[in-house]
Amino acid sequence: MAEKIKERNEEMAVEEVKLTPEGAAVLELKHSTSHLIAKRRLVTLPQWATAWIVLIPAMIFLVFFMFYPIINTFFMAFVQDFRWVDGAGSFALGNFFSALGNTCAQMDKKTGECLITNSIPSFGFDNFVTVLSNQVFLKSILNTLELVIIEVPLTIIISLLIATFLNSIKALRGLYQTIFFLPYVTNTIALGLVFQMLFSSGQGGIINMVLSNFGRSPVNWISPYPTQFDGPASRFHQGVVIVVYSIWTGLAFKILVFMSGLATIDKQYYDAAKVDGSSSFTIWRRITLPLLSPQILYITITSFIGAFKMYTGVMSVYSSLNKGAYYFGGDHGEEWMPIVGWIYKQLDENYLYPGIAAAGSLVLLAIILVITALQFAVSKKRVHY
Repeated sequence: MAEKIKERNEEMAVEEVKLTPEGAAVLELKHSTSHLIAKRRLVTLPQWATAWIVLIPAMIFLVFFMFYPIINTFFMAFVQDFRWVDGAGSFALGNFFSALGNTCAQMDKKTGECLITNSIPSFGFDNFVTVLSNQVFLKSILNTLELVIIEVPLTIIISLLIATFLNSIKALRGLYQTIFFLPYVTNTIALGLVFQMLFSSGQGGIINMVLSNFGRSPVNWISPYPTQFDGPASRFHQGVVIVVYSIWTGLAFKILVFMSGLATIDKQYYDAAKVDGSSSFTIWRRITLPLLSPQILYITITSFIGAFKMYTGVMSVYSSLNKGAYYFGGDHGEEWMPIVGWIYKQLDENYLYPGIAAAGSLVLLAIILVITALQFAVSKKRVHY
């Protein structure tokens, strides 16, 4: 055996000696290529380093546009005195530390004596006391809760039914999906103008025309002024317009999520149920709903969060009345004022005291966190992954 190995090595040595110039060049190229590959392998980054390089752009965006504003808002909510501010946006953390580092606001250039000293920011819970004792803010919480309780369940149920319908048809499915998805890509103010025309207080309003065909008198839906057909818009009629608008604008995204969930359900489940003689409603209740539970949980949580943050939808409904961005119905513009509307109004009217608006934002955040935690706790045993 040893003699055979020795003979083979001698033959390979002879072959290397008998190589032509072309063969030698090829052999040299192979050696150099393998050397370069070995070098490249030496500079290959580990997997965690590659992951961080990919994540850095997203992390920069989150830090500057999410984490820093949240920290800044939390800081502002406990600041009671903003006399130390200097220039636009000076309530930011950077200016706060600058004010602490420079206690002198005006100095005598000749003597170097400090003439006016900077006021040091004071901290406390006064902003939260102001917010929670404000009757308009408490009313805005009730307004938002009413809209959320009515709008969110209706939107989820309607979007789920529409998604099931679209999933069961083949003809013109793309057309129907486009129609239902249009509100998602349409400007909110433009949609508000459309609903103003639909619910116009005069006889020219489409909804009032439909009511007239059924023998009903026209209704004043949103205007605070009496019309020749009806008195000022009632709170109920204004709420109907806001809820219908919120449902229509919120359908598109929910339908898209439910459609993607329905596409992942294995058809073998439906075939087996049909073989057992189950009805369509039983299949939908026993198979479709349980397998869609992750999407239902996701839509429920995001819908509640989005509904608590509603502002532009309510504002756009009243935009044709030319009463300003903070009018939400009624004599004082507070009939259907949402929480976010109240916060924006404080920023506009009490711009010297932004801590009040910041405290209102934290109260809204606390409400959303509590409701989200309750939803996770309730749905823990009902979600099937």
